Amino acid sequence: MRWQRGFVMLLTERYRPARLEDIRGQDRVIELLVSCAGTGTIPHLMLTGPHGTGKSTAIRCFAERLYGENWEANTSIFQTADLFSQGKKLLEEDERYAHLYQKSQSLIVNFKYILKWYASMRPLDADFKLMVFEDAHALTREAQQGLRRIMEQYSGTCRFVFSTTNQSAIIPAISSRCLPLFFAPVALDVLLAQLAAIREREQQDTAFSCSNDDLELIAAAAQGDMRRAILMLQAASESGSCNNLAELSQSETSTVAASALALIKSSDLKGGIRQLESLMIDYGLSGREVLSEIRTIAHREYNHPLLACALADADTRLGHANSEYIQIDAFATGVKEIFS
Repeated sequence: MRWQRGFVMLLTERYRPARLEDIRGQDRVIELLVSCAGTGTIPHLMLTGPHGTGKSTAIRCFAERLYGENWEANTSIFQTADLFSQGKKLLEEDERYAHLYQKSQSLIVNFKYILKWYASMRPLDADFKLMVFEDAHALTREAQQGLRRIMEQYSGTCRFVFSTTNQSAIIPAISSRCLPLFFAPVALDVLLAQLAAIREREQQDTAFSCSNDDLELIAAAAQGDMRRAILMLQAASESGSCNNLAELSQSETSTVAASALALIKSSDLKGGIRQLESLMIDYGLSGREVLSEIRTIAHREYNHPLLACALADADTRLGHANSEYIQIDAFATGVKEIFS
């Protein structure tokens, strides 16, 4: 039901994929997940990639395919970003954790105890259960060290699944135990096809108005983020045009990126680096997503050929680097030299 007491269902929810095969633009990863679910041979998994590329949806669809109607009983999902931002307050108020929460203990002690409790629960009609960590980059180093020991202890009855936009934030002791699955930014033609399909279905019920040119503008502005593209499609349709597309696509992260470049240009390298690192730590962006934000700002406000070259070099190094933070810091240093 789309309309309920004046509330319009978000198109991202209405068109959320129900099966692994419905996820667009990640064919190789989906093929592997389908194969794993079919054989029942499941390693620990590390799903990495930008926002809006299908990681969380893939985990849910994978669990449903693996366990059928028992998927929720055999899948424990931990929203680590919420947990480590809200702390003990979340543990005290969330019904999933309130009965396990120990007020006198620290957040880390509670975190380890809750994980052990969930990991020790026997799976229902299955050989193992899934322990899923959304936004795994939010896990502190101490939490990850404790989690590593829990992985070792319960690997016989649990498979651990990590979803993150920043794999370099995960300690090697965990990442080396996982099969890495990279969710790439969704290709432009795939975004266009999905937006066109949604427009066609929506036009059957409502006065949904978006031209082909509008769809192309939205797909380009989304920069490989399917969720963002669909949200922008809905916003553009409700406003009646894509004339304010730049305003719709403007985000807090792009503002931070613009501030970082301005600081570096004014010779405040440390301040600029802090802003860039904040995009990865506080906003959960990967190194490549940070470069994408900077690329947009650079093209709009600077249009400097040497800056474009620096972005390309940094993007290449990120593909072969262990630490995204080191490469982003090196990029910032290079940008300072360009502007000096």
